[in-house]
Amino acid sequence: MAELQQLRVQEAVDSMVKSLEKENIRKMQVSSQRPRKGTVKVKGQNGESAQSPEWQNGLMFRCSASCCEDSQASMQQVHQCIERCHAPLAQAQALVTSELEKFQDRLARCTMHCNDKAKDSIDAGSKELQVKRQLESCVTKCVDDHMHLIPTMTKKMKESLSSIGK
Repeated sequence: MAELQQLRVQEAVDSMVKSLEKENIRKMQVSSQRPRKGTVKVKGQNGESAQSPEWQNGLMFRCSASCCEDSQASMQQVHQCIERCHAPLAQAQALVTSELEKFQDRLARCTMHCNDKAKDSIDAGSKELQVKRQLESCVTKCVDDHMHLIPTMTKKMKESLSSIGK
């Protein structure tokens, strides 16, 4: 029974993470801004050259590549530039990891409480089958309660992710 509850939570969390990755984190990789000042020449709609902020050229990886193209920069400056290009993504990953750890900790505390209640019932002389049912019921309630937290947690993370790099 506990395995089934664990699977329910795991599938819901996996789905949430996949959604965040597709809808938010991938977009950060596509639209990452180059953190250094400057402009590049781009062709306008009429074919004329125009100055454009470097971040409009797109990809986080292009940002990193442009760091490497700076022949005047030292190795350390290039490395720092690349780190700045990847900083929003690292911040996003850290945010998701932190929220998932908090969620997991809360769920673990709840199930630990169920285990403590079961142990107390055994110590008080309750029958094993009755305690097992009580434990399963308690764990199921923990999972149900925490499954209801996932949409709010997802919304909060999406809001936080959308503000990263702005």
